[in-house]
Amino acid sequence: MSKPLSDHDKRKQISVRGLAGVENVTDLKTNFNRHLHFTLVKDRNVATRRDYYFALANTVRDHLVGRWIRTQQHYYEKDPKRVYYLSLEFYMGRTLQNTMVNLALENACDEAVYQLGLDMEELEDIEEDAGLGNGGLGRLAACFLDSMASLGLAAYGYGIRYEFGIFNQKIVNGWQVEEADDWLRYGNPWEKARPEYMRPVHFYGRTEHHPDGVKWVDTQVVLALPYDTPVPGYRNNVVNTMRLWSAKAPCEFNLKDFNVGGYIQAVLDRNLAENISRVLYPNDNFFEGKELRLKQEYFVVAATLQDIIRRFKVSKFGSREIARTDFNKLPEKVPDIDIFRCFEEIQLSELIILSHVCLFSALRWPSICETNMYAVIYILSFLYLAVQRVASLFPGDTDRMRRMSLIEEGGIKRVNMAHLCIVGAHAVNGVARIHSDILKATVFKDFYEMDPHKFQNKTNGITPRRWLVMCNPGLAEVIAERIGEDFIRDLDQLKKLLKFVNDEAFIRDVAKVKQENKLKFATHLEEHYKVKINPNSMFDIQVKRIHEYKRQLLNCLHIITFYNREYLSVQFVTDFMLLLLQAAPGYHTAKMIIRLITAIGEVVNNDPVVGDRLKVIFLENYRVTLAEKAVPAADLSEQISTAGTEASGTGNMKFMLNGALTIGTMDGANVEMAEEAGEDNIFIFGMRVEDVEAMDKKGYNASEYYNRIPELKQAIDQIAGGFFSPKQPDLFKDIVNLLMHHDRFKVFADYEDYIKCQEKVSALYKKPKEWVKKVIYNIAGSGKFSSDRTISQYAREIWGVEPSLEKIAAPDDPK
Repeated sequence: MSKPLSDHDKRKQISVRGLAGVENVTDLKTNFNRHLHFTLVKDRNVATRRDYYFALANTVRDHLVGRWIRTQQHYYEKDPKRVYYLSLEFYMGRTLQNTMVNLALENACDEAVYQLGLDMEELEDIEEDAGLGNGGLGRLAACFLDSMASLGLAAYGYGIRYEFGIFNQKIVNGWQVEEADDWLRYGNPWEKARPEYMRPVHFYGRTEHHPDGVKWVDTQVVLALPYDTPVPGYRNNVVNTMRLWSAKAPCEFNLKDFNVGGYIQAVLDRNLAENISRVLYPNDNFFEGKELRLKQEYFVVAATLQDIIRRFKVSKFGSREIARTDFNKLPEKVPDIDIFRCFEEIQLSELIILSHVCLFSALRWPSICETNMYAVIYILSFLYLAVQRVASLFPGDTDRMRRMSLIEEGGIKRVNMAHLCIVGAHAVNGVARIHSDILKATVFKDFYEMDPHKFQNKTNGITPRRWLVMCNPGLAEVIAERIGEDFIRDLDQLKKLLKFVNDEAFIRDVAKVKQENKLKFATHLEEHYKVKINPNSMFDIQVKRIHEYKRQLLNCLHIITFYNREYLSVQFVTDFMLLLLQAAPGYHTAKMIIRLITAIGEVVNNDPVVGDRLKVIFLENYRVTLAEKAVPAADLSEQISTAGTEASGTGNMKFMLNGALTIGTMDGANVEMAEEAGEDNIFIFGMRVEDVEAMDKKGYNASEYYNRIPELKQAIDQIAGGFFSPKQPDLFKDIVNLLMHHDRFKVFADYEDYIKCQEKVSALYKKPKEWVKKVIYNIAGSGKFSSDRTISQYAREIWGVEPSLEKIAAPDDPK
């Protein structure tokens, strides 16, 4: 297998072609050596590759810092409205390459590193992924930060600096095993601690009523220490800030405690305080886990609000004096606080909540600690329901009041966080049109009937910088040769590719890029996973965090069915590939699904009859960095959730932009993707939302499908009978029981149509030119799914600020 060209060789041709920026090579080499010799090691002869990486990262960071300072000066001098984006997840991935691309430094750095006798790709591989997210939500947050900076918005991201990010996943004997993700063990060159802005956050305690008001006393105090990371825009010299909070104990133990034997307890108390930022999303299927997760969410909110108020007070760069005391003016400078997957007790006049999940369990929190926080929520619920609008607009409608209450009564009182946020918000939006319609029609129907003006739609998007220019430079270059380079800032310009749908040279170039990406990914799998696959086969990829509603089990049944057909020499396309994400550590069913997938792979991949015609591969420890290799290589993207359950999806957009065709249901953003690319150019199957609703009313009977469809019955019997687990025949009895008797997501109902749709995929893949034409339609139709478009809509329609493509002055330019 010949080694394909590296991404760096490809990227040298795109956007900043040729030798653009190479005049900086000498300066870069000088700065690199300065960092290497004076910051890291005294003797370069003993420097490690990690030393070289840190020297390069610090050299690139030097170019960031000047722009970062200039940007903050610009904000304080102009005093614009600021946008604050709160998220418990920021799945940033690696920073070095993204920074070089956005600052137009990559060619110069490539050349400098080459002249120094080093390998750029080796240095990039040293960097740890900043795995501060579980999947699509955290990755979306990272895309939004990129777009806010690229659109010149005065925006800040706020979250938690988890000491341990998303766990490292290992597959041991077919089972998922979690290991700690110690991503900070070697340090992080991109962050800057800011202890001068540390803020206290209070927990527990009690309330006392005094003549001058209610006081919160006897609290436990945890200090929030901010770490700032620069977020560069795309070649506009704007560098915004992501501020992540780390929990610190308020003070050291004192000598008296030590002398009386209190040393151990003092240290334990300190650890309890700092556990808040220790790990990303602990298990919340037991009390301590729920309490810690709630504390994490309150911690980031309380610290962030204090920081927002502090910044509001100070209006002049460098000034420490209080400049504003009239908080009636707060909405003029803080148009919105965008809350992303947080539990919020925030009642500001201007608040927006993104409700990303339509599953009811994600919208409620048990009232696990009766503090003043809950007392305030009870008062709010009473005022909203009894005194304010509900009772006056719907007199006597007690059932409606119960449905709209902020507090759900019952065996365990629960705070309905979604209701709480809607009451405090001036805008509520879904993240795909179908999602927004579902919110209005079902989940928040009562609220929509009362305040229809509050509800909007903002379909999600992805940044084309990381998810095209950076991860697929070959395709970006082919596009740039036809329509120029402006599409990187204005992805809608991809529509210009429609005039090349029948262009033989363009078809050939697109097919060549895809094949090179597949060859490169196959090489990566062979080198890092010891897995050999045929790069000429169809790469059918499903990248999803494992959940029942995402229906990886439907894909499993499809694999088994095609395996059975291959065994009978019913030929489809050669080879098949499956990639999946992690299961949450406490999610038993998801872990069983992983075990089923690995068991199927063990049988299929070692079957001498099927041979190389079919392969099932589960890649462990999926990360942003691995996605950047897998997405450009995919031929087919699996988006097969039950209609009405996926809020939007962003993986579907990444695959579409990178030239994969989609097989999916009319769910989430798939609906709009079908509109943009043309429904004839993606593979749609299965029930629509209205069909699912009708089946819910009628009742879903899995046995009906099992008894009627022979291939489905055969697949289920194989799973149940131990065909894929001969040493433990009953291993998958829980999965079979789930599918036959407790399947809320109706896998069997869509099975038959899914298999027929996969047959259409196989037939089309045997016609390469027709396949590539549909690929071009998809790429041309993916412009809508840029996060630049999403953020522009938020800015104009909710936040009340105007995006700008104007550059600000670079540090070495006059203002």
